[in-house]
Amino acid sequence: MTQSDSQPYTLPDLTNEERIAGANAYRERMQSRHTCRHFSDQSVPREVIEAAILAAGTAPNGANHQPWHFAVVATPEKKRAIREAAEQEERQFYGEGEEKPKASKEWLEALAPIGTDAEKPFLETAPWLIVVFAQRKGGIAEDGRTQNYYVNESVGIACGMLLSALHEAGVATLTHTPSPMGFLRNLCGRPEHEKPLMIVVAGLPADDATVPAHATIKKPLSQISSWL
Repeated sequence: MTQSDSQPYTLPDLTNEERIAGANAYRERMQSRHTCRHFSDQSVPREVIEAAILAAGTAPNGANHQPWHFAVVATPEKKRAIREAAEQEERQFYGEGEEKPKASKEWLEALAPIGTDAEKPFLETAPWLIVVFAQRKGGIAEDGRTQNYYVNESVGIACGMLLSALHEAGVATLTHTPSPMGFLRNLCGRPEHEKPLMIVVAGLPADDATVPAHATIKKPLSQISSWL
């Protein structure tokens, strides 16, 4: 594509007051976003998931290679297989029984206020699992050979946009990262040059779903930003 093929850059024609109002409205909506660990089995339309993935696909990325793949899992058999494999890794992580945990004492102490453990029933209960893969090679044509750039940064931004889009649609989410995650490549039938990055669990919250008090503590603006 040459410079003459380029399209004009456009944004909504807003006043400064409208920009401030828009930013604050979005902030307020995102402040209601929390990780959900108790899901309902109630269905969510496929169109919602498709639209959220397309939104994620607009994320900025290295050389416009778009180095991501979203494997969407909905069948009970595949969800059960993912849960069984993930819980096997999690039992080693937490040190179930007499096994020494893979996680450090500090890591387990940091997780304690959230109340996580090796049991991951949400991987079967929620209607959708979106397994996110980072493509180390492939380019925009996904030829499996072309080098991709800034892969982790690109896919991380896309995941954030995916979570935001799902929240805007009234869908609860959870990011799950069992370690190691190589089993996801096999279960989802993805090639060796793709690295599983996370599972985004998506659905509606169970009636008894709650948010741990620890998760509601957010750093103030003075801590998360500096103005130079």
